[in-house]
Amino acid sequence: MTALPAQPVIHEINTRVWLRETGLRAGRPVSLADVPKNVWDEVTPAGVDAVWLMGVWERSPLGRSIALADPALRRAFAAAVQNATEEDVAGSPYCIRRYVVDEALGGPAGLAAARSALDDRGVGLLLDYVPNHVAPDSPWVAEHPEYFVRGDAADVRRDPAGFLDTGRSVLARGRDPFFAPWPDVVQLNAFAPELRRATVQTLRDIGDVCDGVRCDMAMLLLNEVFARTWGERAGAVPERDFWTQVIGEVRDRHPEMVFAAEAYWDLEYPLQEQGFDFCYDKRLYDRVLHESAASVRGHLHADEDYQRRLVRFLENHDEPRAAQTLPPDKERAAAVLIATLPGATLWHEGEFTGRRVHLPVFLDRRPDEPPDNALRSFHEQLLARVHRSGMRTGGWRLLECAGWSDNRSCDDLIASCWTGDAGHFLTVVNLSARPAQAHIPLPWPELGPETWELTELLVAADHYGRSGAELLSSGLYVDLPPWGTHVFAVESSSV
Repeated sequence: MTALPAQPVIHEINTRVWLRETGLRAGRPVSLADVPKNVWDEVTPAGVDAVWLMGVWERSPLGRSIALADPALRRAFAAAVQNATEEDVAGSPYCIRRYVVDEALGGPAGLAAARSALDDRGVGLLLDYVPNHVAPDSPWVAEHPEYFVRGDAADVRRDPAGFLDTGRSVLARGRDPFFAPWPDVVQLNAFAPELRRATVQTLRDIGDVCDGVRCDMAMLLLNEVFARTWGERAGAVPERDFWTQVIGEVRDRHPEMVFAAEAYWDLEYPLQEQGFDFCYDKRLYDRVLHESAASVRGHLHADEDYQRRLVRFLENHDEPRAAQTLPPDKERAAAVLIATLPGATLWHEGEFTGRRVHLPVFLDRRPDEPPDNALRSFHEQLLARVHRSGMRTGGWRLLECAGWSDNRSCDDLIASCWTGDAGHFLTVVNLSARPAQAHIPLPWPELGPETWELTELLVAADHYGRSGAELLSSGLYVDLPPWGTHVFAVESSSV
């Protein structure tokens, strides 16, 4: 087992697509058992602490058939991949039949080999867990109907899209409270004691083969949300919340197992309170992409301990590609911001090379896109140098940017610092398409009167000498171009 750092850098890999492309490069089929060493090196560049192998579990043949019969999905497949065929459709990785590694990927032995390869590099392994639903051909459907939200024949007649008659029982199809039911899954009952026990055992088994799990749509299992979604069908509301009980019991066997929640609806804090190490920061994602620097800054005023338990990202398999949604200069500025904030960071395979096609997760083939090697170099340098600096092992603080009455471009800047055993570090990001200037007083009284060197971590040989007294009083003067950034190590010139 690889112990993850307090604020890990996570690289998400679409496992089936990645293995297929690796096999094409190698000229032979490749499974998790025999990924070449250089390919593991490619997905674990310096600064990556964990790889999330998305989609390793056994997918549902019935779920795949449902997807192939859906005209809207077929149109999405064709839009993403020219000449997509049925052979390219593997089915949804979130329509899981069993939590067993798919034999097409190398089975359990292949996963063990993959984990060993990552362990050798000091990199942890994350896998998926889908707590809300399973495929309609899951063995649980026939063997344990007590695990599910149930209905009756009248429900099937009244709402055939919302209920499934299995021949032995009527089960609700999976859903969240704001959308129509998903046609390819059936709904687990978070209030059922039997389901909670089965979930604990499943997660304990998963914890035997990896270092942590990313839990899909985790907020749907909160007592309040589940009761609002299912009402009396779910039964009496338990005294303990689902995650409080489940995570606590799993950690009796796996005390270091990491739990990361896909979370929405501003329910990150309740999920943290119930045991999650990390929760998606979708709010920051939306603000960076669509709102102002002032909006981003307001979000970053949250308590540091809370922020350390968020997952920051610019894309993942559910979101459009960053290269498609952001101009190149803004994407680089946003990446610097994300990489130097507290919390876990999530980077999606292909993000570093500028992939633009958002691939439906049902597919195991994607279009060829020429890699942007300059963008790859930028991202790999960013992750490596932030990691090597040790800045994120210290304490973090958001800083004020002071402007002038006739120049409020300072409002477009986000400034923050790290302080700890590794030293003093300052990040300034211009989140706008115009130049921005400001004075940024630094919060380090130990600077004193002597001269301090500010060395750019991302630009070779760029360094500046500044008086400590000036940095403490009027502050560091910055003048950044549109989407410009500074990442400084601040050291005494006498050192």
